[in-house]
Amino acid sequence: MTVRRNVTPWAALALTALLTTSCAGGEDNSPERATTSPSATPHGYVEGAREAAEQQARLLLNDPASGDTGVLDLITGEVHRTPPVKDAVRLDTDGRFGYLHAPGATHVLDGGAWMVDHGDHVHYYSAATRDVGELPASGRAQVRADATVTAVTDEDGHALLHDRGELEKGRVGSPRTVPGSYAGPVVPYEEHLLALAHRGSGTSELVVLDREGERVAAPDATCEEPRGDAVTRRGVVLGCADGALLVRAAGGSFTAERIPYGEDVPEAERATAFRHRPGSDTLTAPAGDDAVWVLDVTERNWTRVDTGPVVAANTAGEGSPLLVLEADGAVHGYEIETGKRVARTKPLLQPGKRPAVDGPAPVIEVDRSRAYVNDPDGGKVFELDYNDGLRVARSFDVDVKPVLMAETGR
Repeated sequence: MTVRRNVTPWAALALTALLTTSCAGGEDNSPERATTSPSATPHGYVEGAREAAEQQARLLLNDPASGDTGVLDLITGEVHRTPPVKDAVRLDTDGRFGYLHAPGATHVLDGGAWMVDHGDHVHYYSAATRDVGELPASGRAQVRADATVTAVTDEDGHALLHDRGELEKGRVGSPRTVPGSYAGPVVPYEEHLLALAHRGSGTSELVVLDREGERVAAPDATCEEPRGDAVTRRGVVLGCADGALLVRAAGGSFTAERIPYGEDVPEAERATAFRHRPGSDTLTAPAGDDAVWVLDVTERNWTRVDTGPVVAANTAGEGSPLLVLEADGAVHGYEIETGKRVARTKPLLQPGKRPAVDGPAPVIEVDRSRAYVNDPDGGKVFELDYNDGLRVARSFDVDVKPVLMAETGR
């Protein structure tokens, strides 16, 4: 395994967002686009939004059986009910919009909270939650988005591009088709699209497309049996059989760097689905049933942490613990550097349930100061202070059975 550097104690992380009321001129590459002149309003503002001095985090909740859907406002603790969506199999988010993947379509919900990160300062916005409508995509579709487009890739690798501005206005609009088919989701990045083109025998070639779907570059990189992807500050991470590819843009060109595991990893223990705190460069993924991979994108190395039976995992990033919801119903905190368990909650969920048997699993959502865990059977959401020994800071009794959960406003 790759030798890793020392990190600061996990409990010492303190993050501060700097808020300003306007930005310097120039092109706006923030996660949300301004709809009015940047000289008159802050970048990222949209009509009807309210700017705040702190994160306006909200949790999207759904019960596939009943269709009950709602948004838990983490500032007020209130749940705002939205139109029902039945039989959803997955809930994704791009930081503002929730995508409920059901068998016949993917339903779009505007969570009404988002942030615009300019590196040296951050804008936070909130607005009313809003039902946007349905994308013509099945439950197996994968959605990826940036400031201007939302890419929806179906199970056959065909992608449609939706205008992000239309979603902000509360409508789906007419999509554009991306020519060809690809081995995995099409990922918007740096005003282009990243995709993996089929080469046969499970191997794919990294290609860079313009926003019309025309190939404009092909970095000399392949990915065998691609599974999983994540956008970080350091670039886009694509999971492959031997580890990951890190794709970066600089000076108008694209490069791809391989980050290998450093050892032979059985197929069942490969990282295939990444989770992380938005804005962080530390990714987590299950490593089989009883361990978790941690990928430090900055240091370009993998760390395997042996745990108990894994239900969900996440981390806030460097200096913070690896958080693992295990089959005993408790959340465990592990020091990534040593693999030592440093904290544990009491059992929060009913013990013994594993996602492969019981359908959608609970998740751990992480933001700059708190982590959230959904308890479907108990009808609760727990808020944990991961900088204070996993102390349960709050618990929310919600009137939507929180089988599916995703956080917006980050």
